[in-house]
Amino acid sequence: MRNKKDTRNEDKVEETTENKIEEVTSDEVIDESTDAETVVDEVARYNDLNDRFLRLHAEFDNYRKRSNKEKVDLISSANASLLKELLPILDDFERGMANNLEATDIISVKEGFTLIFNKFKGIVESKGVKVMECKNQVFDSEFHEAIVNLPVDDPELKGKIVEDVEKGYLLNDKVIRFAKVVVGQ
Repeated sequence: MRNKKDTRNEDKVEETTENKIEEVTSDEVIDESTDAETVVDEVARYNDLNDRFLRLHAEFDNYRKRSNKEKVDLISSANASLLKELLPILDDFERGMANNLEATDIISVKEGFTLIFNKFKGIVESKGVKVMECKNQVFDSEFHEAIVNLPVDDPELKGKIVEDVEKGYLLNDKVIRFAKVVVGQ
């Protein structure tokens, strides 16, 4: 009897083991199919993110190029407006030179050049350019360039600017040309 019971127990164990193996195998198949689906999903997600990255990179590159081009256009158009305002002065000089060939009155020639100079000075000042006032000012290397040190007898003139050799200019309070000056020592 024990043999029959043992045989029955063995049969039950085998059936249970087979069922477990079938369950594990079907679970593995489900896991493998889930893994395959996950891999496909991950690859699709990677491709989507990579595509978005490439598009964003290209968009930024186009933005950078467009910004640089706009900056260059802005600078060139700013120069164009200044030059457009200076062209009438060029015309005035040409007319003045043509009239100077036949002019006998030196006073009218001087007045003509003074008018052209004042017109030019007005345009330059309207753009924010100012002349530096240097004479009798204390020498400042931020604004002045000393080309000569001149001995002076007056103690008040020591360290001060005695003469402007070449005027300095400011554009909106920024030095665009240093004044070349003679400094007293």
